[in-house]
Amino acid sequence: MKATVMTIALLLAGTAYAQTPPPPPAPNAARHMDDLATLLDLNDTQKAQVQSILQEQHAKMKASFEQAKASGTKPDWQQMKAQHEQLQQETLQKLAPVLSATQMKKFEIIQQSMHAHMGHHMAHGQAGATAPAPPQN
Repeated sequence: MKATVMTIALLLAGTAYAQTPPPPPAPNAARHMDDLATLLDLNDTQKAQVQSILQEQHAKMKASFEQAKASGTKPDWQQMKAQHEQLQQETLQKLAPVLSATQMKKFEIIQQSMHAHMGHHMAHGQAGATAPAPPQN
């Protein structure tokens, strides 16, 4: 269950956002959206709005990745992290008018858990990349 909760936000937007209507989400993405809707107690309207916002975030991240790939340059970890954090803040701003304060807090907790989970996998080479060692204080 913990792994599911931690990965929900990342896997929600399984399809790319485009000018044309997006194709239906992959079965796992739909299941994860259903899980998120249950965890946040979303009504049907909220579910559609949240899904759209998360798909948009996913599309922006994918476009950024594709742009970097096409340019032949590889952004460093700090650049990627800063860009990801900026997109996260944009997403939270877009979700704020859609979700109640309680739902927003739950979403942030899920998001934090997901990031911790992904960092753990990256640090152990399970995501196909390695993360830098945490700073020593």
